[in-house]
Amino acid sequence: MTTDHQNPPPLAGATLALGSFSVGLAGFMTVLDSSIANVAIPTISGNLGVSVDEGTWVITVFAAANSVSIPLTGWLTQRLGQVRLFVGSILLFVTASWLCGVAPSLPMLLFARVLQGAVAGPLIPMSQALLLSSWPKAKSSLALSLFSMIMVAGPIVGPTLGGWMTDSYSWSWIFYVNIPVGLFAAAMVWTLYRHRDTPTRKLPVDVVGLLLLIVWVASLQIMLDKGKDLDWFSSNTIIVLSIVAAVGLALFIVWELTDKNPIVDLTLFKQRNFLGGTVSIAIAYAIFFGTLVLLPQWMQEYLGYRSLDAGLATAPLGIFAVIGAPIMGKILPRSDARIIGTCAFVSFAIVYYMRSFFYTDISEGHIVLPTLLQGIPMALFFAPLTTIILSGQPPERVPAAAGLSTFARMFFGGVGTSIAGVVWNNRTIMHHEILTQQSSPTNPMFNAQIDAYHSLLGLGKGASYALFDHTVQTQAAMLGLNDVFYAAAVIMIVIIPLIWITKPGKANSSSDAAAGAH
Repeated sequence: MTTDHQNPPPLAGATLALGSFSVGLAGFMTVLDSSIANVAIPTISGNLGVSVDEGTWVITVFAAANSVSIPLTGWLTQRLGQVRLFVGSILLFVTASWLCGVAPSLPMLLFARVLQGAVAGPLIPMSQALLLSSWPKAKSSLALSLFSMIMVAGPIVGPTLGGWMTDSYSWSWIFYVNIPVGLFAAAMVWTLYRHRDTPTRKLPVDVVGLLLLIVWVASLQIMLDKGKDLDWFSSNTIIVLSIVAAVGLALFIVWELTDKNPIVDLTLFKQRNFLGGTVSIAIAYAIFFGTLVLLPQWMQEYLGYRSLDAGLATAPLGIFAVIGAPIMGKILPRSDARIIGTCAFVSFAIVYYMRSFFYTDISEGHIVLPTLLQGIPMALFFAPLTTIILSGQPPERVPAAAGLSTFARMFFGGVGTSIAGVVWNNRTIMHHEILTQQSSPTNPMFNAQIDAYHSLLGLGKGASYALFDHTVQTQAAMLGLNDVFYAAAVIMIVIIPLIWITKPGKANSSSDAAAGAH
């Protein structure tokens, strides 16, 4: 291979614009699919005859499978080449999307989502790498800002688009939409980039490490998703899954630290910047994604919103996020990334604290306001923490560092969704018990309320009790959700010190390193 082929010159003019658009479209499609199902979960659950909790697995299994496949990206890139891997992943993603759309049952849908998440693994890292290689090094910060816009636009457009398609057509269309988009992106990327592919070489793959990774991630995810249905540790299944996850994780750590060609380079955690940046971005993303799933679910189940309305209420998240991303690209090279990251976490905390005061007859405007403001920390979130994680890394270790931090973020996103659902359910049950403690025939206020249902609404005794219980459940769910948001605000503040154990990073050096490494 010639040096020119290994390091092709940047694109220019219309080719650069079309190339960036096509690569960005494929990356956007992947990010979109991690959130487009959020507002459709109640509809999918109803159509397939399962509970909403089981329907949430559609989101968590995608995140788990995606996180497991991400560490393979480096090996696959060197085995197949960047462009072949990217285009192949897009085509497989399109196929998996079609399988999701035609799935007649939950098990088939979950299988298709696992496949979809697995083949999507290389798409985000590769879209970032191809964008960086397309732009001149002097404009690498602009390329990273463009990538950040793609990352934040998915969770914004996803719920709105998903809600509109679910209400207007069928939930299957939230997956079918990937087919024309993916085919167009694959065709354009192959046309523009096939002569710029990276050289290939045969490398050993860490099969044992990969199998251990799959075992402990799958066991932990299934344990979190099935825990509520099986009454947690009173179930032998949950106990076995917990043991398998713990032992699998321990063996995985030992193996990866001793193998010559580990699938995940855990020695990166010895570096302060990587440790602080990766742990903080993973926890923050778990909170962000977990609460992003709960909000439309609550709006549909308890406030009577349609899928489209719930999507529209979460869409304003993108206004400041998209506006702020290119501004961030210009500010970051001249700023301390730790200060910007701290501002992001404080802003997240303020938004979650505002949501902890939601109430059952809240107006849509009061729901939209914190969502709109959340776009500000979204714009301040990814780029500074990525800069911290990659700063100080030698070029040859940047792909491993980027891959491992992405794995941590995606894995915690799936885990955060499961934990947020569990906490909301447990707090709802607790509040329901507290609210019904005085609901007995010996309480005159309770009797007066039941009599009011009978006299004003003409309901019988059984229907009056049912209406009372529904009212109490709605209030309990609201109080439980408030608790989740309050806890999210506290955690966002608590993890700020993780940013400050790092050394100040330089955005230019880290993005140049990323560009060179990719």
